[in-house]
Amino acid sequence: MHRFFCGLKDISADKITISDQEQLHHIRDVLRIKKGEKVIICDQIGREYECLLDNASDKAIFKIIQARPGNAKKQKIQLTLACAIPKKCKFDDIVDKLTQLGVDRIIPLFTERVIVKWNKQKKLIQQKRWEKIALNVAQQSQRAILPVIEPVRNIKEALVDTSGYDLKLIPVLIDERKMLKDVLAQSSPKNVLVFIGPEGDFTPDEVALAKESGFIPITLGDNVLRVDTAAVATASFIRLYEDR
Repeated sequence: MHRFFCGLKDISADKITISDQEQLHHIRDVLRIKKGEKVIICDQIGREYECLLDNASDKAIFKIIQARPGNAKKQKIQLTLACAIPKKCKFDDIVDKLTQLGVDRIIPLFTERVIVKWNKQKKLIQQKRWEKIALNVAQQSQRAILPVIEPVRNIKEALVDTSGYDLKLIPVLIDERKMLKDVLAQSSPKNVLVFIGPEGDFTPDEVALAKESGFIPITLGDNVLRVDTAAVATASFIRLYEDR
């Protein structure tokens, strides 16, 4: 059954209205869902609504048949990845893969060695693009809750509000580092934040700032990974670890 997303404000007593043009186009022009056809709509907190399409013109209106808590597995670990924006690999692909892997929050990160330079308007445009990508991927992968795509931040801004995490990790290429599996085994975390660095790694000053904020330097193995590979490998390991 096809799956879509809505905001809480879009739900009335017995109807759901979807006015997002991307989803509306998918409903009306791509899938060509007919009046009376069943779909599943998920809200922002993971509840599911079995619905029938009533009308799809300038907006899609669905009649709610049944509301239920949703079948999403409760993740043991709430996972946030703050990932440097790479030079060659598109951040689009990183958002795609991390959404599939069930990452809860994604923070696009500017660090000292990030090559790309964007103004404020470009950052906003890119954030909207990534939100659309996450929406489409979440529908395809049957996620019940969309990941949050944060605004682009520099590393100092990203370090400001990290007190809510009980484990903070930063993979680096030099100096003393711990194995990811050992850190997870010793801490049994519930809320994890990982910083993924750019080509050329974080600078020593950036690592020092992160350590002052409680980050633990870790290694992802002997090979030097590209930014996108490091992000996917870290998220995959943590999700596999919590299912052990």
